[in-house]
Amino acid sequence: MNENKNDFAKLSLSASMLGNLEQLGYLQMTAIQAASLPVTLAGKDLIAQASTGSGKTAAFGIPLVEKILPADFAVQAMILCPTRELADQVSQEIRRLARAVGNVKVVTLCGGVALRGQVLSLEHGAHVVVGTPGRIMDHLERGSLKLKGLKTLVLDEADRMLDMGFFEDIATVARQCPQNRQTLLFSATYPEGIAKLATQFMKEPQTVKVETQHSANKIKQIFVQVKESERLHAVSMVLNHFRPTSTLAFCNTKAQCRDLVAVLQAQGFSALALFGELEQRERDQVLIQFANRSCSVLVATDVAARGLDVAQLEAVINVDVTPDAEVHIHRIGRTGRADAEGLAVSLASMDEMGYVGKIEVLQGRESSWQELSTFTPAGKDMLVPAMATLQIVGGRKEKIRAGDVLGALTGEAGYTREQVGKINVNEYSTYVAVARDIAREAVAKLSRGKVKGKSVKVRLLEDASGIESE
Repeated sequence: MNENKNDFAKLSLSASMLGNLEQLGYLQMTAIQAASLPVTLAGKDLIAQASTGSGKTAAFGIPLVEKILPADFAVQAMILCPTRELADQVSQEIRRLARAVGNVKVVTLCGGVALRGQVLSLEHGAHVVVGTPGRIMDHLERGSLKLKGLKTLVLDEADRMLDMGFFEDIATVARQCPQNRQTLLFSATYPEGIAKLATQFMKEPQTVKVETQHSANKIKQIFVQVKESERLHAVSMVLNHFRPTSTLAFCNTKAQCRDLVAVLQAQGFSALALFGELEQRERDQVLIQFANRSCSVLVATDVAARGLDVAQLEAVINVDVTPDAEVHIHRIGRTGRADAEGLAVSLASMDEMGYVGKIEVLQGRESSWQELSTFTPAGKDMLVPAMATLQIVGGRKEKIRAGDVLGALTGEAGYTREQVGKINVNEYSTYVAVARDIAREAVAKLSRGKVKGKSVKVRLLEDASGIESE
Protein backbone atom coordinates (compact mmCIF):
# COMPACT_ATOMS: atom_id res chain seq x y z
CA MET A 1 0.00 0.00 0.00
CA ASN A 2 1.07 3.57 -0.73
CA GLU A 3 2.53 5.15 2.42
CA ASN A 4 0.93 8.55 1.72
CA LYS A 5 -0.70 10.07 4.82
CA ASN A 6 -3.83 10.73 2.75
CA ASP A 7 -4.34 7.07 2.03
CA PHE A 8 -7.86 5.80 2.91
CA ALA A 9 -6.35 2.50 4.13
CA LYS A 10 -5.05 4.33 7.21
CA LEU A 11 -8.63 4.84 8.41
CA SER A 12 -10.71 2.30 10.31
CA LEU A 13 -12.91 1.49 7.32
CA SER A 14 -14.47 -1.87 6.43
CA ALA A 15 -12.70 -3.95 3.77
CA SER A 16 -15.75 -3.65 1.49
CA MET A 17 -15.72 0.15 1.77
CA LEU A 18 -11.99 0.30 0.98
CA GLY A 19 -12.52 -1.97 -2.04
CA ASN A 20 -15.41 0.18 -3.27
CA LEU A 21 -13.43 3.42 -2.81
CA GLU A 22 -10.62 1.95 -4.89
CA GLN A 23 -13.09 0.99 -7.65
CA LEU A 24 -14.53 4.51 -7.58
CA GLY A 25 -11.04 5.96 -8.01
CA TYR A 26 -10.78 7.34 -4.47
CA LEU A 27 -7.12 6.57 -3.80
CA GLN A 28 -6.08 9.59 -1.78
CA MET A 29 -8.01 11.80 0.58
CA THR A 30 -8.59 15.46 -0.18
CA ALA A 31 -7.60 17.94 2.56
CA ILE A 32 -11.13 18.09 4.02
CA GLN A 33 -11.47 14.29 4.01
CA ALA A 34 -8.11 13.83 5.76
CA ALA A 35 -9.04 16.41 8.40
CA SER A 36 -12.63 15.31 9.06
CA LEU A 37 -12.86 11.52 8.58
CA PRO A 38 -10.91 10.54 11.74
CA VAL A 39 -13.32 12.76 13.74
CA THR A 40 -16.55 11.54 12.11
CA LEU A 41 -15.55 7.85 12.14
CA ALA A 42 -14.96 8.23 15.89
CA GLY A 43 -18.65 9.21 16.18
CA LYS A 44 -18.06 12.85 17.13
CA ASP A 45 -20.12 15.85 15.97
CA LEU A 46 -18.31 18.00 13.41
CA ILE A 47 -18.32 21.52 11.97
CA ALA A 48 -16.27 21.52 8.77
CA GLN A 49 -15.43 24.58 6.74
CA ALA A 50 -15.12 23.37 3.16
CA SER A 51 -16.20 24.66 -0.22
CA THR A 52 -17.91 22.91 -3.11
CA GLY A 53 -15.47 20.78 -5.08
CA SER A 54 -13.36 19.93 -2.02
CA GLY A 55 -14.60 16.33 -1.75
CA LYS A 56 -16.96 17.09 1.13
CA THR A 57 -19.74 14.70 0.02
CA ALA A 58 -17.44 11.71 0.55
CA ALA A 59 -16.22 13.33 3.80
CA PHE A 60 -19.71 12.95 5.31
CA GLY A 61 -20.92 10.12 3.05
CA ILE A 62 -18.30 7.54 4.07
CA PRO A 63 -18.99 7.60 7.86
CA LEU A 64 -22.74 7.79 7.24
CA VAL A 65 -22.70 4.71 4.97
CA GLU A 66 -20.42 2.76 7.34
CA LYS A 67 -23.11 2.97 10.06
CA ILE A 68 -26.02 1.76 7.90
CA LEU A 69 -27.64 -1.61 8.61
CA PRO A 70 -29.33 -2.65 5.33
CA ALA A 71 -31.64 -5.13 7.07
CA ASP A 72 -33.20 -2.30 9.10
CA PHE A 73 -35.59 -0.38 6.83
CA ALA A 74 -35.76 2.73 9.04
CA VAL A 75 -34.36 6.11 7.96
CA GLN A 76 -30.87 5.96 9.46
CA ALA A 77 -29.31 9.07 7.90
CA MET A 78 -30.68 12.40 6.65
CA ILE A 79 -28.89 15.09 4.65
CA LEU A 80 -30.36 18.60 4.36
CA CYS A 81 -29.29 20.58 1.27
CA PRO A 82 -30.15 24.13 0.14
CA THR A 83 -31.27 23.23 -3.39
CA ARG A 84 -32.81 20.42 -5.39
CA GLU A 85 -29.74 20.34 -7.70
CA LEU A 86 -27.37 19.75 -4.78
CA ALA A 87 -29.72 17.16 -3.23
CA ASP A 88 -29.70 15.22 -6.52
CA GLN A 89 -25.90 15.30 -6.72
CA VAL A 90 -25.52 14.20 -3.09
CA SER A 91 -28.03 11.34 -3.57
CA GLN A 92 -26.06 10.03 -6.55
CA GLU A 93 -22.78 10.14 -4.63
CA ILE A 94 -24.27 8.38 -1.56
CA ARG A 95 -25.60 5.60 -3.83
CA ARG A 96 -22.11 5.13 -5.26
CA LEU A 97 -20.50 5.03 -1.82
CA ALA A 98 -23.20 2.66 -0.51
CA ARG A 99 -22.43 -0.06 -3.08
CA ALA A 100 -20.04 -1.42 -0.47
CA VAL A 101 -22.88 -2.12 1.97
CA GLY A 102 -25.39 -3.81 -0.29
CA ASN A 103 -28.94 -2.82 -1.04
CA VAL A 104 -29.09 0.67 0.49
CA LYS A 105 -32.14 2.73 -0.47
CA VAL A 106 -31.61 6.48 -0.92
CA VAL A 107 -34.71 8.69 -1.34
CA THR A 108 -34.54 12.34 -2.49
CA LEU A 109 -37.21 14.67 -1.06
CA CYS A 110 -37.39 18.08 -2.78
CA GLY A 111 -40.10 20.48 -3.87
CA GLY A 112 -41.25 20.68 -7.48
CA VAL A 113 -42.00 16.93 -7.52
CA ALA A 114 -45.36 15.35 -6.64
CA LEU A 115 -45.61 14.41 -2.96
CA ARG A 116 -47.44 11.16 -3.70
CA GLY A 117 -44.49 9.45 -5.37
CA GLN A 118 -42.22 10.46 -2.49
CA VAL A 119 -44.72 9.14 0.09
CA LEU A 120 -44.78 5.77 -1.73
CA SER A 121 -40.96 5.62 -1.81
CA LEU A 122 -40.85 6.24 1.94
CA GLU A 123 -43.51 3.58 2.55
CA HIS A 124 -41.32 1.02 0.77
CA GLY A 125 -38.55 1.79 3.26
CA ALA A 126 -35.56 4.14 3.00
CA HIS A 127 -32.17 4.05 4.69
CA VAL A 128 -31.00 7.52 3.64
CA VAL A 129 -33.08 10.63 2.96
CA VAL A 130 -31.59 13.61 1.11
CA GLY A 131 -33.68 16.75 0.67
CA THR A 132 -34.44 20.42 1.05
CA PRO A 133 -35.70 21.68 4.45
CA GLY A 134 -39.18 22.75 3.28
CA ARG A 135 -40.10 19.44 1.67
CA ILE A 136 -38.64 17.40 4.54
CA MET A 137 -40.81 19.45 6.93
CA ASP A 138 -43.86 18.69 4.76
CA HIS A 139 -43.22 14.94 5.12
CA LEU A 140 -42.61 15.24 8.87
CA GLU A 141 -45.90 17.12 9.28
CA ARG A 142 -47.76 14.48 7.25
CA GLY A 143 -46.16 11.67 9.20
CA SER A 144 -44.79 10.07 6.02
CA LEU A 145 -41.21 10.58 7.27
CA LYS A 146 -40.25 9.04 10.62
CA LEU A 147 -36.89 9.67 12.24
CA LYS A 148 -36.89 7.38 15.31
CA GLY A 149 -34.01 5.29 13.94
CA LEU A 150 -31.89 8.23 12.72
CA LYS A 151 -28.18 7.93 13.54
CA THR A 152 -26.69 10.74 11.42
CA LEU A 153 -27.94 14.22 10.52
CA VAL A 154 -25.91 16.16 7.93
CA LEU A 155 -26.35 19.86 7.16
CA ASP A 156 -24.68 20.38 3.77
CA GLU A 157 -23.80 23.90 2.57
CA ALA A 158 -25.29 25.20 5.81
CA ASP A 159 -24.30 28.79 4.99
CA ARG A 160 -26.37 28.72 1.79
CA MET A 161 -29.36 27.30 3.68
CA LEU A 162 -29.07 30.14 6.22
CA ASP A 163 -28.72 32.63 3.33
CA MET A 164 -31.99 31.33 1.92
CA GLY A 165 -33.80 31.90 5.22
CA PHE A 166 -33.98 28.25 6.31
CA PHE A 167 -32.76 28.64 9.93
CA GLU A 168 -36.16 27.97 11.50
CA ASP A 169 -36.87 25.07 9.13
CA ILE A 170 -33.52 23.43 10.00
CA ALA A 171 -34.24 23.97 13.70
CA THR A 172 -37.71 22.40 13.36
CA VAL A 173 -36.27 19.34 11.60
CA ALA A 174 -33.36 18.96 14.06
CA ARG A 175 -35.75 19.02 17.03
CA GLN A 176 -37.54 15.96 15.60
CA CYS A 177 -34.32 13.91 15.34
CA PRO A 178 -33.24 11.56 18.16
CA GLN A 179 -31.02 13.22 20.78
CA ASN A 180 -28.27 10.60 20.53
CA ARG A 181 -27.61 11.13 16.80
CA GLN A 182 -24.35 12.33 15.25
CA THR A 183 -24.60 15.78 13.60
CA LEU A 184 -22.22 16.86 10.82
CA LEU A 185 -22.30 20.43 9.54
CA PHE A 186 -20.48 21.46 6.35
CA SER A 187 -20.21 25.09 5.31
CA ALA A 188 -17.95 27.11 3.00
CA THR A 189 -18.18 30.17 5.25
CA TYR A 190 -18.94 30.78 8.90
CA PRO A 191 -21.85 33.26 9.26
CA GLU A 192 -23.36 34.00 12.70
CA GLY A 193 -26.16 31.47 12.27
CA ILE A 194 -23.70 28.54 12.17
CA ALA A 195 -22.62 29.12 15.78
CA LYS A 196 -26.30 29.39 16.76
CA LEU A 197 -27.08 26.04 15.08
CA ALA A 198 -24.06 24.41 16.73
CA THR A 199 -25.01 25.67 20.20
CA GLN A 200 -28.60 24.49 19.89
CA PHE A 201 -28.26 21.19 18.05
CA MET A 202 -24.75 19.78 18.35
CA LYS A 203 -22.86 17.97 21.13
CA GLU A 204 -19.35 19.36 21.69
CA PRO A 205 -18.62 19.58 17.95
CA GLN A 206 -15.03 19.49 16.76
CA THR A 207 -14.19 22.17 14.20
CA VAL A 208 -12.14 21.44 11.12
CA LYS A 209 -11.05 24.17 8.72
CA VAL A 210 -9.09 23.67 5.54
CA GLU A 211 -7.18 26.87 4.82
CA THR A 212 -7.26 27.97 1.23
CA GLN A 213 -4.43 30.27 0.26
CA HIS A 214 -5.39 32.76 -2.44
CA SER A 215 -3.56 31.56 -5.52
CA ALA A 216 -1.98 34.40 -7.47
CA ASN A 217 -3.71 33.34 -10.69
CA LYS A 218 -7.25 33.22 -9.21
CA ILE A 219 -7.32 36.78 -7.89
CA LYS A 220 -6.08 39.41 -10.32
CA GLN A 221 -4.47 42.12 -8.17
CA ILE A 222 -3.95 45.62 -9.51
CA PHE A 223 -2.54 48.65 -7.67
CA VAL A 224 -3.32 52.16 -8.95
CA GLN A 225 -1.46 55.28 -7.81
CA VAL A 226 -3.87 58.15 -7.09
CA LYS A 227 -3.74 61.68 -5.70
CA GLU A 228 -5.93 62.19 -2.62
CA SER A 229 -8.23 64.51 -4.62
CA GLU A 230 -9.00 61.87 -7.30
CA ARG A 231 -9.45 58.83 -5.05
CA LEU A 232 -13.27 58.74 -4.91
CA HIS A 233 -13.73 59.46 -8.62
CA ALA A 234 -11.17 56.69 -9.33
CA VAL A 235 -13.60 54.15 -7.81
CA SER A 236 -16.26 54.94 -10.42
CA MET A 237 -13.61 54.77 -13.18
CA VAL A 238 -12.66 51.27 -12.02
CA LEU A 239 -16.34 50.23 -11.86
CA ASN A 240 -17.09 51.56 -15.34
CA HIS A 241 -13.99 49.89 -16.76
CA PHE A 242 -14.46 46.38 -15.32
CA ARG A 243 -18.26 46.51 -14.85
CA PRO A 244 -18.41 43.90 -12.04
CA THR A 245 -21.94 42.87 -11.03
CA SER A 246 -20.98 42.73 -7.34
CA THR A 247 -18.27 44.86 -5.69
CA LEU A 248 -17.19 45.30 -2.07
CA ALA A 249 -15.34 48.62 -1.56
CA PHE A 250 -13.28 48.96 1.63
CA CYS A 251 -12.54 52.30 3.29
CA ASN A 252 -10.38 52.83 6.37
CA THR A 253 -12.84 55.30 7.98
CA LYS A 254 -16.61 55.79 8.33
CA ALA A 255 -16.28 59.33 6.94
CA GLN A 256 -14.64 57.97 3.78
CA CYS A 257 -17.49 55.43 3.46
CA ARG A 258 -20.12 58.16 3.64
CA ASP A 259 -18.30 60.36 1.11
CA LEU A 260 -17.82 57.52 -1.37
CA VAL A 261 -21.46 56.37 -1.22
CA ALA A 262 -22.62 59.95 -1.83
CA VAL A 263 -20.32 60.25 -4.88
CA LEU A 264 -21.37 56.86 -6.33
CA GLN A 265 -25.09 57.49 -5.80
CA ALA A 266 -24.80 60.93 -7.41
CA GLN A 267 -23.26 59.24 -10.46
CA GLY A 268 -26.17 56.79 -10.66
CA PHE A 269 -24.53 53.70 -9.18
CA SER A 270 -26.59 51.42 -6.97
CA ALA A 271 -24.45 51.71 -3.83
CA LEU A 272 -25.11 51.12 -0.14
CA ALA A 273 -22.96 51.67 2.94
CA LEU A 274 -22.34 49.41 5.92
CA PHE A 275 -21.44 51.38 9.07
CA GLY A 276 -20.76 50.12 12.56
CA GLU A 277 -23.59 52.20 14.07
CA LEU A 278 -26.37 51.02 11.76
CA GLU A 279 -29.39 49.51 13.51
CA GLN A 280 -29.68 45.74 13.07
CA ARG A 281 -32.76 46.11 10.85
CA GLU A 282 -30.95 48.57 8.54
CA ARG A 283 -27.84 46.38 8.48
CA ASP A 284 -29.97 43.35 7.57
CA GLN A 285 -31.62 45.24 4.71
CA VAL A 286 -28.30 46.45 3.32
CA LEU A 287 -26.72 42.98 3.47
CA ILE A 288 -29.79 41.30 1.99
CA GLN A 289 -29.88 43.72 -0.98
CA PHE A 290 -26.17 43.25 -1.65
CA ALA A 291 -26.20 39.46 -1.30
CA ASN A 292 -29.29 39.02 -3.50
CA ARG A 293 -27.90 41.15 -6.37
CA SER A 294 -30.21 44.18 -5.87
CA CYS A 295 -27.26 46.47 -5.11
CA SER A 296 -24.03 46.59 -7.16
CA VAL A 297 -21.61 48.17 -4.69
CA LEU A 298 -21.32 47.77 -0.93
CA VAL A 299 -19.04 50.29 0.78
CA ALA A 300 -17.80 49.21 4.20
CA THR A 301 -15.16 49.55 6.88
CA ASP A 302 -13.30 46.43 8.02
CA VAL A 303 -15.19 46.39 11.34
CA ALA A 304 -18.62 46.71 9.72
CA ALA A 305 -17.81 43.96 7.17
CA ARG A 306 -16.71 41.47 9.83
CA GLY A 307 -18.45 38.13 9.31
CA LEU A 308 -19.81 39.27 5.95
CA ASP A 309 -19.50 36.67 3.24
CA VAL A 310 -21.13 36.96 -0.16
CA ALA A 311 -21.09 34.20 -2.74
CA GLN A 312 -19.75 35.10 -6.20
CA LEU A 313 -18.27 38.45 -5.22
CA GLU A 314 -16.66 39.62 -8.46
CA ALA A 315 -14.48 42.45 -7.21
CA VAL A 316 -12.93 44.05 -4.15
CA ILE A 317 -11.78 47.67 -4.32
CA ASN A 318 -9.49 48.96 -1.58
CA VAL A 319 -10.39 52.65 -1.63
CA ASP A 320 -7.67 53.16 0.99
CA VAL A 321 -4.77 50.78 1.51
CA THR A 322 -4.94 49.26 4.98
CA PRO A 323 -1.88 49.69 7.25
CA ASP A 324 -2.24 45.99 8.22
CA ALA A 325 -1.04 43.62 5.47
CA GLU A 326 -2.95 40.67 7.03
CA VAL A 327 -6.18 42.68 6.77
CA HIS A 328 -5.42 43.31 3.09
CA ILE A 329 -5.13 39.54 2.47
CA HIS A 330 -8.44 39.03 4.29
CA ARG A 331 -10.14 41.79 2.26
CA ILE A 332 -9.14 40.47 -1.16
CA GLY A 333 -9.79 36.84 -0.17
CA ARG A 334 -13.53 37.55 -0.29
CA THR A 335 -13.40 37.42 -4.09
CA GLY A 336 -12.19 34.51 -6.26
CA ARG A 337 -13.94 31.88 -4.12
CA ALA A 338 -14.41 28.24 -5.16
CA ASP A 339 -13.74 28.01 -8.92
CA ALA A 340 -14.44 31.67 -9.68
CA GLU A 341 -11.82 34.22 -10.63
CA GLY A 342 -11.63 37.42 -8.62
CA LEU A 343 -10.47 40.99 -9.09
CA ALA A 344 -8.83 43.16 -6.42
CA VAL A 345 -8.02 46.81 -7.19
CA SER A 346 -6.17 48.90 -4.60
CA LEU A 347 -5.93 52.70 -4.81
CA ALA A 348 -2.71 53.99 -3.23
CA SER A 349 -1.44 57.53 -2.65
CA MET A 350 2.24 58.36 -2.16
CA ASP A 351 1.63 58.40 1.62
CA GLU A 352 0.50 54.74 1.49
CA MET A 353 3.49 53.27 -0.37
CA GLY A 354 4.91 51.96 2.92
CA TYR A 355 1.73 49.92 3.45
CA VAL A 356 2.01 48.54 -0.11
CA GLY A 357 5.56 47.45 0.71
CA LYS A 358 4.32 45.48 3.75
CA ILE A 359 1.73 43.72 1.54
CA GLU A 360 4.44 42.79 -0.99
CA VAL A 361 6.59 41.29 1.77
CA LEU A 362 3.67 39.24 3.13
CA GLN A 363 2.63 38.02 -0.34
CA GLY A 364 6.21 37.33 -1.42
CA ARG A 365 5.83 39.13 -4.73
CA GLU A 366 5.92 42.59 -6.27
CA SER A 367 2.68 44.43 -6.96
CA SER A 368 1.28 44.92 -10.44
CA TRP A 369 0.53 48.60 -11.22
CA GLN A 370 -1.77 50.25 -13.74
CA GLU A 371 -2.12 53.94 -14.64
CA LEU A 372 -5.46 55.53 -13.68
CA SER A 373 -5.72 57.07 -17.17
CA THR A 374 -5.93 53.55 -18.71
CA PHE A 375 -9.33 52.89 -17.07
CA THR A 376 -11.94 53.68 -19.74
CA PRO A 377 -15.72 53.00 -19.72
CA ALA A 378 -16.54 49.58 -21.20
CA GLY A 379 -20.10 50.58 -22.13
CA LYS A 380 -22.48 53.53 -22.31
CA ASP A 381 -25.21 51.99 -20.14
CA MET A 382 -25.27 52.45 -16.38
CA LEU A 383 -24.23 49.49 -14.27
CA VAL A 384 -27.68 48.43 -13.09
CA PRO A 385 -28.25 45.45 -10.75
CA ALA A 386 -30.13 42.50 -12.25
CA MET A 387 -32.48 42.16 -9.28
CA ALA A 388 -34.68 44.34 -7.06
CA THR A 389 -35.83 43.51 -3.51
CA LEU A 390 -39.43 43.27 -2.35
CA GLN A 391 -40.19 43.49 1.37
CA ILE A 392 -43.20 41.54 2.62
CA VAL A 393 -44.60 42.52 6.03
CA GLY A 394 -44.63 39.23 7.91
CA GLY A 395 -41.97 36.62 8.62
CA ARG A 396 -41.24 33.66 10.87
CA LYS A 397 -43.69 34.93 13.51
CA GLU A 398 -46.46 34.54 10.92
CA LYS A 399 -45.06 31.09 9.98
CA ILE A 400 -44.06 32.30 6.51
CA ARG A 401 -41.47 30.07 4.84
CA ALA A 402 -39.28 30.67 1.78
CA GLY A 403 -41.29 28.02 -0.10
CA ASP A 404 -44.55 29.91 0.53
CA VAL A 405 -43.19 33.07 -1.13
CA LEU A 406 -41.68 31.14 -4.03
CA GLY A 407 -45.01 29.33 -4.46
CA ALA A 408 -46.96 32.61 -4.55
CA LEU A 409 -44.65 34.09 -7.19
CA THR A 410 -44.38 31.01 -9.42
CA GLY A 411 -47.99 29.93 -8.88
CA GLU A 412 -50.72 32.55 -8.89
CA ALA A 413 -48.44 35.42 -9.96
CA GLY A 414 -47.22 33.36 -12.92
CA TYR A 415 -43.46 34.07 -12.80
CA THR A 416 -40.75 31.51 -13.58
CA ARG A 417 -38.30 30.15 -11.00
CA GLU A 418 -35.51 31.99 -12.88
CA GLN A 419 -37.19 35.37 -12.25
CA VAL A 420 -37.02 34.85 -8.48
CA GLY A 421 -33.76 35.16 -6.56
CA LYS A 422 -32.84 34.77 -2.91
CA ILE A 423 -35.57 34.71 -0.29
CA ASN A 424 -34.73 35.82 3.28
CA VAL A 425 -37.32 35.17 5.98
CA ASN A 426 -36.61 37.24 9.11
CA GLU A 427 -38.62 37.42 12.32
CA TYR A 428 -41.17 40.00 11.15
CA SER A 429 -40.22 40.65 7.51
CA THR A 430 -39.55 38.61 4.39
CA TYR A 431 -37.31 39.84 1.57
CA VAL A 432 -37.41 38.38 -1.92
CA ALA A 433 -35.23 39.30 -4.90
CA VAL A 434 -37.00 39.39 -8.26
CA ALA A 435 -35.80 40.30 -11.74
CA ARG A 436 -35.68 44.12 -11.92
CA ASP A 437 -37.98 44.33 -14.96
CA ILE A 438 -40.87 42.64 -13.10
CA ALA A 439 -40.35 44.28 -9.69
CA ARG A 440 -43.21 46.81 -9.71
CA GLU A 441 -45.63 44.39 -11.33
CA ALA A 442 -44.64 41.70 -8.78
CA VAL A 443 -45.45 44.12 -5.91
CA ALA A 444 -48.92 44.68 -7.38
CA LYS A 445 -49.56 40.96 -8.00
CA LEU A 446 -48.40 39.88 -4.51
CA SER A 447 -50.44 42.68 -2.90
CA ARG A 448 -53.56 41.48 -4.73
CA GLY A 449 -52.85 37.79 -4.14
CA LYS A 450 -52.10 35.72 -1.05
CA VAL A 451 -49.05 34.22 0.67
CA LYS A 452 -49.81 31.19 2.82
CA GLY A 453 -53.53 31.87 2.35
CA LYS A 454 -53.30 35.42 3.73
CA SER A 455 -53.21 38.87 2.12
CA VAL A 456 -49.87 40.60 2.67
CA LYS A 457 -48.44 44.13 2.46
CA VAL A 458 -45.56 44.37 -0.03
CA ARG A 459 -43.24 47.22 -0.95
CA LEU A 460 -40.25 47.67 -3.22
CA LEU A 461 -37.08 48.57 -1.32
CA GLU A 462 -35.83 51.72 -3.03
CA ASP A 463 -32.45 51.57 -4.67
CA ALA A 464 -29.83 53.71 -3.04
CA SER A 465 -29.13 55.28 -6.45
CA GLY A 466 -32.79 55.98 -7.10
CA ILE A 467 -32.63 53.73 -10.17
CA GLU A 468 -36.19 53.07 -11.16
CA SER A 469 -37.24 49.48 -11.60
CA GLU A 470 -39.04 49.17 -14.91
